[in-house]
Amino acid sequence: MRLILAEDSTLLREGLVRLLVEEGHEVLAAFGDASTLVGEVGEHRPDIVVVDVRMPPTHTDEGLRAAVEIRERWPGTGVLVLSQYVERAYTAELLATGAERVGYLLKDRVAQVEEFLDALDRIHAGGAAIDPEVVRRLVVRTTRVDPLARLTPREREVLEALAQGHTNTAIGTKLHLSLSSVEKHLNSVFDKLDLDRANDGYSRRILAVLRYLES
Repeated sequence: MRLILAEDSTLLREGLVRLLVEEGHEVLAAFGDASTLVGEVGEHRPDIVVVDVRMPPTHTDEGLRAAVEIRERWPGTGVLVLSQYVERAYTAELLATGAERVGYLLKDRVAQVEEFLDALDRIHAGGAAIDPEVVRRLVVRTTRVDPLARLTPREREVLEALAQGHTNTAIGTKLHLSLSSVEKHLNSVFDKLDLDRANDGYSRRILAVLRYLES
């Protein structure tokens, strides 16, 4: 696949370039700021952009802003956002652009090479890849009532796997469930979250993930 990297840590950026080249991928450009990212994507049209959330000059959300713009202008371009921390608002905002060809990983996950490469493959194939740790931390709720309170433990597990970007088949494998059981649990989740059946299945999946992240 053809990629562009935007990461201000020189050590991490160069390490990713070397890893990707060794894996047979083509790195079209790699730089340490987000200011030129959108222009570079427009010129090279990569398969995937890997970008840090916090980039110079303010180190706030420059990378995320660029990622959202790329998603809006070139929907066919995959985006993998890297972050040092679990930031619920950033995850929800990224997924609000659609759960296709999108990923959000903690930087610690990059050191686990197989998982990082698997995330890229899933995004390239048109899916999503949300860091399991991001999802796990978001599962921890306060004592207030939340929209997920009506879900059974198994339904929460299925929704958690869905939020990570897994397909129904992958959820079944992960949780040792049949495909029909996965579909049954997901339909129950959709109903309990009051997601209108008028939405198609794909839209309901996105809405369920957003409800999960925002609760």
